[in-house]
Amino acid sequence: MASFTLSNHSLPTILMRKTQTTIYPSSQLLSTPSNSHFFGLKLSHSSSSSIPSTPASSSSLKPSIFAKVSKGSKPPPFTLKDQDGKTVSLTKFKGKPVVVYFYPADETPGCTKQACAFRDSYEKFKKAGAEVVGISGDDSSSHKAFAKKYRLPFTLLSDEGNKVRKEWGVPSDLFGTLPGRETYVLDKNGVVQLVYNNQFQPEKHIGETLKLLQSL
Repeated sequence: MASFTLSNHSLPTILMRKTQTTIYPSSQLLSTPSNSHFFGLKLSHSSSSSIPSTPASSSSLKPSIFAKVSKGSKPPPFTLKDQDGKTVSLTKFKGKPVVVYFYPADETPGCTKQACAFRDSYEKFKKAGAEVVGISGDDSSSHKAFAKKYRLPFTLLSDEGNKVRKEWGVPSDLFGTLPGRETYVLDKNGVVQLVYNNQFQPEKHIGETLKLLQSL
């Protein structure tokens, strides 16, 4: 039987050398630059900012989004398709007041209630010289079925991909899980005179909107 010897070494010593790793002090692991980027977030390692003490709404933590449309401003223009597949632009309504309301989706209970409330008061809107336009991410065929089912006499526009919603800065509800319900009243010059948000009482949009239109 062949035999072998290990000169000047023992087996444990060899194994230790093979598996040996360098262990750095904890202070070296943390010695990164004072400002670093982690998945697009700028981090600071100063003792006062290692854990943010300010609310999540702090401007330093807000993602880059489009500016929110507010009272006194002119909203970004849009061109979308209505329930009949026809192209409609915001500029079409210039020269008269227009009510633009964003809603989550066709056929949901709150959106149906809101649409029917606009329908029931539509003559009052016409008397005030105003147009009513509803916008959601549903496609034109969904809008057409929705309008036909509930006899909606006003325009519904398809914002697939929610591009216009994002451009107008319409806020989401329920921690970002639900598209927001926001109503805007534009005067005949296209300037926003009212921004109204109430996700859970959609019928209030009609009352607040009419009240303002009657004062213009």
